[in-house]
Amino acid sequence: MSTLTLPPVHPHPRDDALQLYKAFKGFGCDTEAVIRILAHRDATQRAYIQQEYRMTYGEELSKRLVSELKGKLETAVLLWIHDPAGRDAEILRQGLSTSIDLVAVTEVLCSRTPSQLQHLKQLYHSKFGVYLEHDIQQQTSGDHQKMLLAWVTTPRHEGMEVNTETAAKDAKLLYKAGEKKLGTDEKTFVHIFSERSSAHLAAVSLYYHDMYGHALKKAVKKEASGYFQQALLTIVQCADHPAKHFAKVLHKSMKGLGTNDTTLIRVIVTRTEIDMQYIKAEYHKKYNKSLNDAVKSETSGDYQKFLLELLGPNR
Repeated sequence: MSTLTLPPVHPHPRDDALQLYKAFKGFGCDTEAVIRILAHRDATQRAYIQQEYRMTYGEELSKRLVSELKGKLETAVLLWIHDPAGRDAEILRQGLSTSIDLVAVTEVLCSRTPSQLQHLKQLYHSKFGVYLEHDIQQQTSGDHQKMLLAWVTTPRHEGMEVNTETAAKDAKLLYKAGEKKLGTDEKTFVHIFSERSSAHLAAVSLYYHDMYGHALKKAVKKEASGYFQQALLTIVQCADHPAKHFAKVLHKSMKGLGTNDTTLIRVIVTRTEIDMQYIKAEYHKKYNKSLNDAVKSETSGDYQKFLLELLGPNR
């Protein structure tokens, strides 16, 4: 469920493009106008605004934003103006080439559905002229690489039907491959996690808890490490409860001294149009503080304003 608040009467994209052009004119940039417009337009509207801007003023809106904005606001706005698949492609390309960020790559890939991944792979190839699988192979290694490649290439069912017998069997297989033996049979984890639907994995998780008295994610934390552990945890937590998973990721990004703005921006921008309302509810439930208040205390200026506009009313 989105937190995006749209104007009651949708302005014509040409009017929005004109208002943005005016905001860029003269000395300095009217960032308030930029935030007011862009933070309240959905993916389709943002695409039309960019089209109008290009046609009317002969330049890319993204290029103009680069020269007008700076710092964290620039990063957040430039990520936001894409549609979801285009944005994911940008995050992945950057994380796999210009500034290696395997945490971001793993989070984005392992939290997306099979149909989202399919679209993303096509877009990645048409945008960058290289296959996503090739870049994953170049920049990752070991079990982490095996997991990501299996995850992006294996077709998975997206429905809610679950074969309870198979789910119980998978729970046993994972126990045998992990906690029951000395060392870990990573192959079994990769096989089950990459081939089963989200609904099925959620059921496996329940069976695991019933059979062995603790959560499957606890076993994953014990049996895997590094990026491989992150991949498995993201998959199982997003199968179980994606909003809870992202509430945790956001909390971790603001915990302790300093803020991990890269993560904060990525999660808020990529989830605003998907399930931010649920993430906010989970955040409040788990940390007894609203996500808006947490963001307010960790950010400042126009960057803060932009993120808060995306998050919507503080409730």
